[in-house]
Amino acid sequence: MQIFPRSLNKLPMILGAVGTVIPTVLVAAIWYYATPKNFQVGYQPTQPVPYSHRLHVGQMGMDCRYCHANVEVAAKAMIPPTQVCMGCHSMVKTDSARLAPVRSSFESGKPVEWVHVHHLPGHVYFDHSAHLAAGVGCVTCHGRIDQMETVRADQPLGMGWCLECHRDPKPNLRPKDQVTNMDWKPEMAPPNWAAPDVHPPQHCSGCHR
Repeated sequence: MQIFPRSLNKLPMILGAVGTVIPTVLVAAIWYYATPKNFQVGYQPTQPVPYSHRLHVGQMGMDCRYCHANVEVAAKAMIPPTQVCMGCHSMVKTDSARLAPVRSSFESGKPVEWVHVHHLPGHVYFDHSAHLAAGVGCVTCHGRIDQMETVRADQPLGMGWCLECHRDPKPNLRPKDQVTNMDWKPEMAPPNWAAPDVHPPQHCSGCHR
């Protein structure tokens, strides 16, 4: 006498399918909905002032270090204080409605509340000065900022992405005097130039301190 119905023969296949599909869906959902937006390539928040890198860097030729003055000597690139903006805009576009928050900040002493685009979590240590000193160009991590009307995330900046460069950094290195040159390409290197032999850390404590 058959105790169990034949339909139960399909139970292992059903459980196997469910056991595969549900975890996959959960991981995908958490990855998509729980991951901070600033880790998504293309993340482009609205800023309190519509500052155009395309105009200032691309057309006017301003060097990254004019605004991000600490980038060569400090871990953080520094968001430029209002005084830097007013160095020009106390004489240029002085009545522009778009620059009202800048003028208000200058008068009140309260900083403009810029929204971080490239914002790493607190458990990650990243030193801008070390990367520039090695010859890593701004464009490697930030993309063609000089062509962006509004800055967006160009690279994922995740651990796997960073480790790819740490394992083989030479393709991302350039002469140190070209780190802020957005147009620089490897074929533009001087004939006698060679990428320095650097050995960035690949162990956990290199970035997690």
